[in-house]
Amino acid sequence: MEKQIFSWELFNKMPLIGIIRNLSIEEIKYAMEVFLEAGFINVEVTLNTDSASEAIKYMVQQYAGKINIGAGTVCTVSDLEIATKAGAQFIVSPIVNKEVIVKSTSLGIPIFPGAFTPTEIYDAWSLGAPMIKVYPAGSLGPDYIASVLSPLNSIKLLPTGGVNLSNAKAFMKAGAIGLGVGGEFFNKKIIESRDRNNLLAHFNLFKKELGKS
Repeated sequence: MEKQIFSWELFNKMPLIGIIRNLSIEEIKYAMEVFLEAGFINVEVTLNTDSASEAIKYMVQQYAGKINIGAGTVCTVSDLEIATKAGAQFIVSPIVNKEVIVKSTSLGIPIFPGAFTPTEIYDAWSLGAPMIKVYPAGSLGPDYIASVLSPLNSIKLLPTGGVNLSNAKAFMKAGAIGLGVGGEFFNKKIIESRDRNNLLAHFNLFKKELGKS
């Protein structure tokens, strides 16, 4: 299969990365069908999910070219190798690891490192990261995003961690380029209930907050 690359065009159509963590492969397959039905495009599977590699490979086989498929919780070069071997098209990390950023960039795979302070954000961007995951964003709030972007307006920020329906719109209004949402988006209880209409309605609430409904 031809290697698929991350599409900024797809990302910008629906700038939310749904983060999958601690779901079984069966739950992931089920949730992804509804995810696509709702019109979402960007998905990240954290490597500390037991079925991470299997899930990423499955998505690449099923949805290559239609969505952006990434790997999260990539903290080391070894993690990066696991992610790229599985076929991940983008990389997300909770930290700024220079070696991982440089290696991923050299492979032509965009990486979104997690940063907390303006210095960490700028350093990650200077190393070649095209978008910075501001983490944990919930403890900082939308005003923090606006404050950072005042002097660092060339940097794309992706608030993640504590992003939910009550603050998603505020983060976007503050200048975020997109959002990373985990358990609040791929809600395990809703997924386990197998109520397709309920899960679809849940996803559509996030679309509404993004102004995409």
